[in-house]
Amino acid sequence: MTLSTAFTEMFGIAHPIALAPMGGSAGGELAAAVSNGGGLGLLGGGNGDLDWLERELPLVAEGTSKPWGVGFQSWAIDARVVEYALGYEPAAVMLSFGDPRLFAELVRRSSAVLIIQVTDLAEARQAVEAGADLIVAQGTEAGGHGARRGWSTLAFAPAVVDLVAPAPVLAAGGIADGRGVAAALALGAAGALIGTRFLATAEALADPDAKKAIVDGDGEETERSSVLDIARGSRWPLEYTGRTLGHPFLDRWRDAEAELAADPDDVRRAYREAIARDEIPAEPVWASRSVCSPRRLRRRSVRRWRV
Repeated sequence: MTLSTAFTEMFGIAHPIALAPMGGSAGGELAAAVSNGGGLGLLGGGNGDLDWLERELPLVAEGTSKPWGVGFQSWAIDARVVEYALGYEPAAVMLSFGDPRLFAELVRRSSAVLIIQVTDLAEARQAVEAGADLIVAQGTEAGGHGARRGWSTLAFAPAVVDLVAPAPVLAAGGIADGRGVAAALALGAAGALIGTRFLATAEALADPDAKKAIVDGDGEETERSSVLDIARGSRWPLEYTGRTLGHPFLDRWRDAEAELAADPDDVRRAYREAIARDEIPAEPVWASRSVCSPRRLRRRSVRRWRV
């Protein structure tokens, strides 16, 4: 069964679903699988690691004859990376987090659709000014990085739809099944961007323990914070926090981000030592509020989820 929206018509795809370009985890195999399944697979180009892109771009380009794309973090890349990805002729390039105008013209000069993800109305206006063909409205329920003080998806998606019309909008944040997609459409969006649900799949480039944690996790255990970025030595701007499952360093340093950022050396050393002792995972478990819904709890009593 297919469902026609402005988004599906834009790419000629069957389903109003796009894979969130989760940096480092949404690799070529996963992006190709989503595209082959009738959605839009978006490769997680993240901070523009060329070694990673050299490996994963051919996998998606050769793995599907359907439309696919690639996503980047605007704050972390340079034009050379965007030009390299465009050489593979993706159907779309998505820019998130940071000023997209630095790279939007590069994309617009190609045949690729320009997708810009926004976390507030100021960013939505900027996306329109940059000439976005498609806009993703990310609510704060989303896993991974997003706005520190963002809107909920339920309120944000229709606000962006009204603001940027006639440009189509995808809703993102806490959407993991058909009911969530139907809700996105009811809010006026043309589809949904889904991340965490695809992270817990065989094709995703995530640690098996992280996948199991997502399957076994609870949305109430997730929280949004910069603590783990600081502890890992990540360069993420502090206005974008990361939603993860629970973690010992969150328990220890919750609400102390300003203190950590001012003098991070001790916590970073402790973080590296805890990884070396195998006390914590090498990477946080990024997860949205959608993990382990009541419906999944009922299913678990019948059969366990398979990754």
